[in-house]
Amino acid sequence: MRLPLSVHTTYQDLLETHRAHAVSEQAGAPFFKEISGSKYWYSRQRLGDKVVDRYIGPDSDDLRRRIAQMRETIEDDKAFEQHCSLLVAQLRAAGLPTVDRQTGSVLNAMARVGVFRLGGTLVGTHAFRLYSAELGFAFSGALAVTQDVDIAAFENLKLAIHDQVDPSLAETFKALSLAPAPGLDPKGRPTRWVMRGGGTMVDFLAPRMQSKNEIVRLEPLKVYAQTLPFLNFLIADPIPAVALYRSGVLVQIPKPERYAVHKLIVAQRRTGPGLGKVPKDLAQSEALIRVLVEDRPHELAIAHKTAVENGPKWRDAIQRSIKQRPEIGRLLDQVT
Repeated sequence: MRLPLSVHTTYQDLLETHRAHAVSEQAGAPFFKEISGSKYWYSRQRLGDKVVDRYIGPDSDDLRRRIAQMRETIEDDKAFEQHCSLLVAQLRAAGLPTVDRQTGSVLNAMARVGVFRLGGTLVGTHAFRLYSAELGFAFSGALAVTQDVDIAAFENLKLAIHDQVDPSLAETFKALSLAPAPGLDPKGRPTRWVMRGGGTMVDFLAPRMQSKNEIVRLEPLKVYAQTLPFLNFLIADPIPAVALYRSGVLVQIPKPERYAVHKLIVAQRRTGPGLGKVPKDLAQSEALIRVLVEDRPHELAIAHKTAVENGPKWRDAIQRSIKQRPEIGRLLDQVT
């Protein structure tokens, strides 16, 4: 069901307010560095005798505009909280998906210490839930039920970001009653954190690149992550989003067209207990593709083309998913 334009406009207001505030929160003098031919913005401030540089984001016209706004005025935090809380209440009343208290507190804590600012991307069903606001479309609630929080990031982001979460996630999670889950890694490197007594679970993920390592260190986030194939496609060029909890939590999520195509691939990689997730994978993919065919056909076509040109494993997985869900193939035929 398509949401009223007023609801989509309200969400965009909330998102832009959070994005502007995120820049102003990085107190200090903004400047950029050029690293390996790319430019990145940082904020420099003095803490006692120490000068600290904090990463803001990659150079873009939009970020330069927001930095200029930051230099012109400093937003009042109380006014920001009141304004955003009102917008969140309006969106909640309009029926947009919200996050439960446990999940909201975890996302909020991670945002405050810099997880999303430093390259973490919210993936999985919690990302899917946020596409309702991004695309202005209400998806079936049955497609968006989960307690798991999945955070993915590129291991090599440490080469560009000379910054890290502060305080550490170990300290932050301890305050939230999240503890490292015992795993199969003989070196005892935890990639999963679980809520004591049950509830929210946080998994850290990274693309499996040439090294083939199953567990890698995400230096800016100061955590270990489980590597997975095809994840590099999903989290390339993520977009900002606001999770509806209190006054909102600014996160970043995959582009919806990449999420939709990625689900076609991972649905065919499921084994064992994971096979039960295949219908949900394909249902989420189809739900997004139906909207994207109408609203963002060019972006969907590019994402699909990029995936199928990545090699026979990618093409075969997509074709097998389409065979299981022929309607997806008919929809994709409209843009490819």
